[in-house]
Amino acid sequence: MVIVPGYGATAVSHWFPWLRDSLADSGIEAIVVDLPTPNDPQTSAWESAVRSALGTPDASTWVVTHSLGGITALRVLAAIAGEWRLGGLVLVSGFTGPLAALPLLDAFLTADVHAELLVPNIGVRVVIRSDNDAFVPPSASEQLAHRLDAEVAIQPGAGHFLADGGVTALPLVLDVLRLQLR
Repeated sequence: MVIVPGYGATAVSHWFPWLRDSLADSGIEAIVVDLPTPNDPQTSAWESAVRSALGTPDASTWVVTHSLGGITALRVLAAIAGEWRLGGLVLVSGFTGPLAALPLLDAFLTADVHAELLVPNIGVRVVIRSDNDAFVPPSASEQLAHRLDAEVAIQPGAGHFLADGGVTALPLVLDVLRLQLR
């Protein structure tokens, strides 16, 4: 299991350590990618870190992302040459285009990803969104879910799933994973 944080986050931010530890309690090894310069995301550096953590995925590999980590992981997957398979992908507050609330990320978001082309290689696809995300509008997550032919799960009142918003655990992600990893 590979967990990819988003903008401004480290491996010990928000709900990532909780998810890693909860998975470990269930016998599932998970790593949280330590992204370089999380407050100043550089496309090539972020993609390199995710590529290194992910390697060539197979049907037993799962990826969980948050926010900007989602498009980073999608770009890495899209760049894999040859045959590959991913067991599942869970995108929390996923999106792919510019965000009105975070124009400082526009440079990172100038290149889209052909998400639709990834669908045949990814077994389970789930987008988790909140109903009150101040950074990623629900429509942006819904649009990504549509492009990926993904299931949408809504966590009411979770904002952008940040620790400073009270989200230090995210049982919905664990529920999705446990349901699929049985």
